[in-house]
Amino acid sequence: MTCEYLLVDGYNIIFAWPELKELADVNLDGARTKLQDILCNYQGYKKCQVILVFDGYKVKGNPGEVIRYHNIHVIFTKEAETADQYIEKVTQQIGRRYQVAVATSDKLEQVIILGKGALRLSARDLQKEIKETNDEINLRHLKQIPSKKNRLFDNVDPQLLAYLEDIRLDRVKEKTEERRDGKGKGKKKKKKR
Repeated sequence: MTCEYLLVDGYNIIFAWPELKELADVNLDGARTKLQDILCNYQGYKKCQVILVFDGYKVKGNPGEVIRYHNIHVIFTKEAETADQYIEKVTQQIGRRYQVAVATSDKLEQVIILGKGALRLSARDLQKEIKETNDEINLRHLKQIPSKKNRLFDNVDPQLLAYLEDIRLDRVKEKTEERRDGKGKGKKKKKKR
Protein backbone atom coordinates (compact mmCIF):
# COMPACT_ATOMS: atom_id res chain seq x y z
CA MET A 1 0.00 0.00 0.00
CA THR A 2 1.30 3.41 -0.93
CA CYS A 3 -0.09 6.45 0.80
CA GLU A 4 1.13 9.74 2.17
CA TYR A 5 -1.07 9.66 5.28
CA LEU A 6 -2.29 6.71 7.29
CA LEU A 7 -5.00 7.43 9.86
CA VAL A 8 -5.59 4.63 12.37
CA ASP A 9 -8.64 4.19 14.61
CA GLY A 10 -6.66 3.12 17.68
CA TYR A 11 -9.21 1.35 19.85
CA ASN A 12 -10.82 -0.29 16.83
CA ILE A 13 -7.46 -1.85 15.92
CA ILE A 14 -6.58 -2.77 19.52
CA PHE A 15 -9.83 -4.67 20.02
CA ALA A 16 -9.63 -6.32 16.58
CA TRP A 17 -6.10 -7.74 16.92
CA PRO A 18 -6.12 -10.72 19.33
CA GLU A 19 -2.63 -10.00 20.68
CA LEU A 20 -3.49 -6.37 21.53
CA LYS A 21 -6.98 -7.22 22.80
CA GLU A 22 -5.51 -9.74 25.22
CA LEU A 23 -3.07 -7.12 26.47
CA ALA A 24 -5.82 -4.46 26.68
CA ASP A 25 -7.90 -6.74 28.90
CA VAL A 26 -5.07 -6.55 31.43
CA ASN A 27 -3.46 -3.17 30.66
CA LEU A 28 -5.09 -0.78 28.18
CA ASP A 29 -2.19 1.68 28.38
CA GLY A 30 0.22 -1.14 27.55
CA ALA A 31 -1.86 -2.07 24.49
CA ARG A 32 -1.87 1.56 23.31
CA THR A 33 1.90 1.77 23.71
CA LYS A 34 2.44 -1.50 21.86
CA LEU A 35 0.29 -0.30 18.93
CA GLN A 36 2.21 2.98 18.89
CA ASP A 37 5.52 1.08 18.73
CA ILE A 38 4.25 -1.15 15.92
CA LEU A 39 3.14 1.88 13.92
CA CYS A 40 6.45 3.69 14.59
CA ASN A 41 8.35 0.80 13.02
CA TYR A 42 5.95 0.74 10.08
CA GLN A 43 6.26 4.50 9.55
CA GLY A 44 10.05 4.35 9.75
CA TYR A 45 10.15 2.01 6.77
CA LYS A 46 7.19 3.25 4.72
CA LYS A 47 7.86 6.97 5.30
CA CYS A 48 4.17 7.93 5.33
CA GLN A 49 2.68 10.22 7.97
CA VAL A 50 0.91 8.12 10.61
CA ILE A 51 -1.87 9.61 12.71
CA LEU A 52 -3.13 7.31 15.45
CA VAL A 53 -6.47 8.42 16.89
CA PHE A 54 -7.95 7.35 20.24
CA ASP A 55 -11.41 8.24 21.50
CA GLY A 56 -11.45 10.70 24.36
CA TYR A 57 -15.09 11.73 23.95
CA LYS A 58 -16.32 10.06 27.16
CA VAL A 59 -13.89 11.93 29.42
CA LYS A 60 -15.69 14.95 30.92
CA GLY A 61 -13.89 18.23 30.34
CA ASN A 62 -11.31 16.57 28.10
CA PRO A 63 -9.77 19.23 25.83
CA GLY A 64 -8.16 16.59 23.62
CA GLU A 65 -4.45 16.05 23.19
CA VAL A 66 -1.95 15.77 20.36
CA ILE A 67 1.26 13.90 21.17
CA ARG A 68 4.32 13.32 19.04
CA TYR A 69 5.33 9.73 19.85
CA HIS A 70 8.71 9.19 18.18
CA ASN A 71 7.85 9.50 14.48
CA ILE A 72 4.03 9.34 14.60
CA HIS A 73 1.24 11.63 15.78
CA VAL A 74 -1.08 10.33 18.51
CA ILE A 75 -4.41 12.08 18.97
CA PHE A 76 -6.76 11.77 21.93
CA THR A 77 -10.01 13.37 20.81
CA LYS A 78 -11.75 16.01 22.90
CA GLU A 79 -14.94 15.55 24.87
CA ALA A 80 -17.92 14.77 22.63
CA GLU A 81 -15.70 13.97 19.60
CA THR A 82 -15.23 10.35 18.53
CA ALA A 83 -12.20 8.97 16.73
CA ASP A 84 -14.48 8.39 13.71
CA GLN A 85 -15.49 12.06 13.63
CA TYR A 86 -11.88 13.20 13.90
CA ILE A 87 -10.77 10.82 11.13
CA GLU A 88 -13.60 12.00 8.86
CA LYS A 89 -12.69 15.65 9.47
CA VAL A 90 -8.98 15.13 8.76
CA THR A 91 -9.70 12.98 5.71
CA GLN A 92 -11.95 15.74 4.38
CA GLN A 93 -9.21 18.36 4.93
CA ILE A 94 -6.18 16.53 3.54
CA GLY A 95 -7.79 13.97 1.22
CA ARG A 96 -7.96 16.42 -1.68
CA ARG A 97 -4.22 17.06 -1.73
CA TYR A 98 -2.72 13.82 -0.43
CA GLN A 99 -3.21 10.09 -0.77
CA VAL A 100 -4.90 9.07 2.50
CA ALA A 101 -5.58 5.60 3.89
CA VAL A 102 -7.73 4.89 6.94
CA ALA A 103 -7.38 1.76 9.06
CA THR A 104 -10.62 0.75 10.78
CA SER A 105 -12.96 -2.22 10.77
CA ASP A 106 -15.97 0.00 11.44
CA LYS A 107 -18.11 -0.67 8.33
CA LEU A 108 -19.97 2.65 8.42
CA GLU A 109 -16.69 4.53 8.81
CA GLN A 110 -15.23 2.64 5.84
CA VAL A 111 -18.15 3.74 3.63
CA ILE A 112 -17.81 7.36 4.74
CA ILE A 113 -14.05 7.59 4.17
CA LEU A 114 -14.35 5.86 0.79
CA GLY A 115 -16.83 8.59 -0.14
CA LYS A 116 -14.20 11.17 0.79
CA GLY A 117 -11.67 9.59 -1.57
CA ALA A 118 -9.51 7.77 0.98
CA LEU A 119 -8.31 4.19 0.79
CA ARG A 120 -9.59 1.87 3.49
CA LEU A 121 -7.84 -0.85 5.40
CA SER A 122 -9.64 -3.21 7.75
CA ALA A 123 -7.89 -4.14 10.99
CA ARG A 124 -6.95 -7.45 9.37
CA ASP A 125 -5.62 -5.69 6.25
CA LEU A 126 -3.47 -3.38 8.38
CA GLN A 127 -2.11 -6.33 10.36
CA LYS A 128 -1.26 -8.13 7.11
CA GLU A 129 0.37 -4.98 5.68
CA ILE A 130 2.49 -4.56 8.81
CA LYS A 131 3.53 -8.23 8.78
CA GLU A 132 4.55 -8.00 5.11
CA THR A 133 6.49 -4.82 5.85
CA ASN A 134 8.30 -6.47 8.77
CA ASP A 135 9.14 -9.46 6.55
CA GLU A 136 10.49 -7.07 3.91
CA ILE A 137 12.60 -5.27 6.53
CA ASN A 138 14.01 -8.59 7.79
CA LEU A 139 14.79 -9.78 4.27
CA ARG A 140 16.50 -6.51 3.41
CA HIS A 141 18.55 -6.75 6.61
CA LEU A 142 19.62 -10.32 5.85
CA LYS A 143 20.78 -9.29 2.36
CA GLN A 144 23.06 -6.66 3.90
CA ILE A 145 24.87 -9.22 6.06
CA PRO A 146 27.93 -10.62 4.25
CA SER A 147 27.22 -14.13 3.03
CA LYS A 148 30.78 -15.38 3.61
CA LYS A 149 30.77 -17.79 6.48
CA ASN A 150 33.53 -17.74 9.07
CA ARG A 151 35.07 -21.16 8.66
CA LEU A 152 37.74 -22.60 10.92
CA PHE A 153 40.45 -22.81 8.25
CA ASP A 154 39.77 -19.50 6.47
CA ASN A 155 42.54 -17.68 8.39
CA VAL A 156 45.09 -20.50 8.79
CA ASP A 157 48.64 -20.17 7.44
CA PRO A 158 48.84 -21.90 4.00
CA GLN A 159 51.80 -24.12 5.04
CA LEU A 160 49.94 -25.29 8.13
CA LEU A 161 46.85 -25.89 6.03
CA ALA A 162 48.88 -28.02 3.59
CA TYR A 163 50.36 -29.98 6.51
CA LEU A 164 46.91 -30.58 7.99
CA GLU A 165 45.68 -31.71 4.57
CA ASP A 166 48.58 -34.17 4.41
CA ILE A 167 47.58 -35.53 7.82
CA ARG A 168 44.00 -35.86 6.67
CA LEU A 169 45.08 -37.83 3.60
CA ASP A 170 47.60 -39.87 5.63
CA ARG A 171 50.54 -38.57 3.57
CA VAL A 172 52.61 -37.36 6.53
CA LYS A 173 53.98 -40.83 7.25
CA GLU A 174 54.97 -41.34 3.59
CA LYS A 175 56.83 -37.99 3.40
CA THR A 176 58.68 -38.69 6.65
CA GLU A 177 59.85 -42.07 5.32
CA GLU A 178 60.92 -40.47 2.02
CA ARG A 179 63.07 -37.95 3.88
CA ARG A 180 64.76 -40.71 5.91
CA ASP A 181 65.52 -42.68 2.75
CA GLY A 182 66.99 -39.60 1.09
CA LYS A 183 64.42 -39.55 -1.69
CA GLY A 184 62.55 -36.54 -0.44
CA LYS A 185 63.31 -32.87 -0.17
CA GLY A 186 65.70 -33.43 2.73
CA LYS A 187 68.62 -34.66 0.51
CA LYS A 188 70.70 -32.10 -1.37
CA LYS A 189 72.28 -32.81 -4.74
CA LYS A 190 76.00 -32.21 -5.16
CA LYS A 191 77.07 -29.73 -7.78
CA LYS A 192 79.29 -30.97 -10.59
CA ARG A 193 82.39 -28.93 -11.45
